[in-house]
Formats: sequence, structure tokens, C-alpha cells
Amino acid sequence: MQTMAVRLIIDGNAVYEIDEECLKAQQKKGELQMERSEERQKRRNVRKEQSEEPK
Repeated sequence: MQTMAVRLIIDGNAVYEIDEECLKAQQKKGELQMERSEERQKRRNVRKEQSEEPK
């Protein structure tokens, strides 16, 4: 039997159920997107520097 990690948030009369596994997956996806974005920016900077060098 698989247990599900759930967190309940109570805000006034509203109750929110947070799926911990889903939250972790979303965070990891966000971290990967940030890493890819940083890599793309580094490549752009290198290309820009190379194009600015005198020939």
C-alpha cells in the first residue's frame, strides 16, 4: 500500500490540500528550467564576445 504525503493548510474557512510529491516535482522542474536558462545565457554571452572580437 502506497502512502500519500499530504499537507493541509487552513486559512480562515478555506482548507487547502498540498500534495508533497507533486510540489517536489514542480520544484525540481523549476530548478531544471533555471539551469537551462543560465546555460542558454552563457552560450549567448560567449557568442556575443566572439562576434565582437576584431578579425
